[in-house]
Amino acid sequence: MNLTFSELDFIKPELGAEYTGQGTHFAVFSAHAEKIELCLFSPDGREETARMPLPKREGDIWSGYIEGIGPGTLYGYRAHGPYDPHNGHRFNPNKLLLDPYAKLVAGELIWDDALFGYTIGSPEGDLSFDERDSAPFMVKGVVQDPTFDWAGEEAIRRPWTETIIYETHVRGMTMTHPGVPDELRGTFLGMASDPIIEHLTKLGVSAIELMPVQYFLDDRYLVERNLRNYWGYQTLGFFAPHERYLKGDRFTEFKTMVKRFHSVGIEVLMDVVYNHTAEGSERGPTLSFRGLDNFSYYRQSPDEPRHTYDTTGTGNTLNVAHPLVLRMVLDSLRYWVGVMHIDGFRFDLASTLGREYMEFDREGGFFDAIRQDPILAGVKLIAEPWDVGEGGYQLGGFPPPFREWNDRFRDDVRRFWKGDGGMVPVLAERILGSPVQFRHSDRAATSSINLVSAHDGFTLMDTVSYGEKHNEANGEENRDGHSDNHSDNMGAEGPTDNGEIIEARKRRRAAMLATLMISQGVPMVLGGDELGNSQQGNNNAYCQDNEIGWLDWSGAEDSFVDFCRKLLAFRKDHPVLRQERFLDGEPDENGRVEIAWYKADGSPMDEDAWHDAELRLICAYICRVGQGEASPAGEIVLVLNAGGDCEIALPRGNGSRRWQRVLDTAAEEPFGTFASADRDTIPAQSVVAFVPQEGGNG
Repeated sequence: MNLTFSELDFIKPELGAEYTGQGTHFAVFSAHAEKIELCLFSPDGREETARMPLPKREGDIWSGYIEGIGPGTLYGYRAHGPYDPHNGHRFNPNKLLLDPYAKLVAGELIWDDALFGYTIGSPEGDLSFDERDSAPFMVKGVVQDPTFDWAGEEAIRRPWTETIIYETHVRGMTMTHPGVPDELRGTFLGMASDPIIEHLTKLGVSAIELMPVQYFLDDRYLVERNLRNYWGYQTLGFFAPHERYLKGDRFTEFKTMVKRFHSVGIEVLMDVVYNHTAEGSERGPTLSFRGLDNFSYYRQSPDEPRHTYDTTGTGNTLNVAHPLVLRMVLDSLRYWVGVMHIDGFRFDLASTLGREYMEFDREGGFFDAIRQDPILAGVKLIAEPWDVGEGGYQLGGFPPPFREWNDRFRDDVRRFWKGDGGMVPVLAERILGSPVQFRHSDRAATSSINLVSAHDGFTLMDTVSYGEKHNEANGEENRDGHSDNHSDNMGAEGPTDNGEIIEARKRRRAAMLATLMISQGVPMVLGGDELGNSQQGNNNAYCQDNEIGWLDWSGAEDSFVDFCRKLLAFRKDHPVLRQERFLDGEPDENGRVEIAWYKADGSPMDEDAWHDAELRLICAYICRVGQGEASPAGEIVLVLNAGGDCEIALPRGNGSRRWQRVLDTAAEEPFGTFASADRDTIPAQSVVAFVPQEGGNG
């Protein structure tokens, strides 16, 4: 192929491969390279058809423009520079490198020792230098045309108080659904198919949170055991949708999915992994960042730059303190919002992103950059508030506008319902949106993302079906995954034919989901919990791209799905359960309180009651005071009973004398308007809600 770079003297601000309509501009960052070559390939990726040094360098941006080539062109880079591992430099031009800004990735990576910059098996280890060409085994970037018809599509930007998140997996959601066409299963188009859309809209969720869909790798050790990186937390391409989820070879399939969800009022959030990459430690492969500029892209050990500094547990940590690496992350986020129309992000191991040098800093550069960005500051931002480094657990430590996954909500709700002692005070905190963690720095009461289950850990069904984890299928002799799940098999380990145990498990699942939906904050439901989905006791199904990890639609319990639909509708119908600001237990000038706690006899909770380790019942009065109104705009009494049947006297609240029961998770028909009363019996293992009887105030 006789191609040359254009003599046109211009520098485009964009990094990556940008198609202009007449040609393509290529640009890549490297601060320490001495030369960078653009490599072009045949359509099947097997033959390298051209290798040309990028002709321009301005600062640390290398670039060049080629007329006449456009969408569909396969390409990669080779970087020349010092191979000096002791000082953090690992340039090896024998290794083909994926463009960090590639919008689509072609081919499938074939694990081979040639993918490593050093010679595996050499006595010198990672200090050795490997001269084999990695291109035959390496994926390639693909030039893309960003044109797409977004006509009729608008961003939703739903308030947090109206948000209910549904965490799910593209393959897991679609692989066994009988209504999804076979050719669409496991794809973005399958997610956008009528059966999935219908299920989610009927369920009533307002946002889906997709587990990682940016291009990622299957770890070598998994491939060698005939397993896959099912969850996807090994990103290599921060701009490219994962090719496994495409039916064809167009990244517009992702846009089609987003447009379809937006048409029915559902926001699309992405779980993103900017804390590390798939290249692993210094003994990992050279696939992209390591070969372009290892010293800039990754944090190095302060004592020995030969070694990566790892706060993620994966072998490396992306160096977002570097301005060009930070730019890459911000460019990626802006790309998914501006070009792909994503509505927000959940940041995996977000504490790492907040580390300035080594320590977490809530006023650090990453957070400052996000907050000042006119595009990113307006979308939903969710932090997983921990990493594995020192001082990494930072629940409550993130600045607005970030919300945070609240694992304490999960653990405390599970412990309360399985009957652990002394849980009433901490459960009260969780119902109020965890103010101890989040009521500071003018943060909203929606700062806590509440959950009772997530992809990492037991499903809701497994929480009530297994006392121990069962991860044998992962091939690590059941050593992986959390050992303390706060679970309870309720009398039998795993599936059972015992009718009493089955009913007891259903009742506890209903109570836990109800606790999630009646608590202040933002609820997140794990996809499949409404179906009664089980992972056979596997609480770390990261490598189970099979029936263990996929949702089992054939086992869906219709009555429980219907309960979940009505439960989500119940939350929507009662704004008192989802307020923007934290509730205040002090009386206002009219003597009204927004929150009050009561004992079963109707008297206020006192110190003895709060410290009663045997107490298994909690009663809350909550009201929503409307601005300028003389009376509460909404009132509700919530009773959570993890013990046996108990008769209670209902509180007066701000004047209500008689109450009507509108929710009883233990009843055959949990929702409705039941007889009014000032006393009532609360069934064992249940959540019961009351609202004022019409005309009953006095």
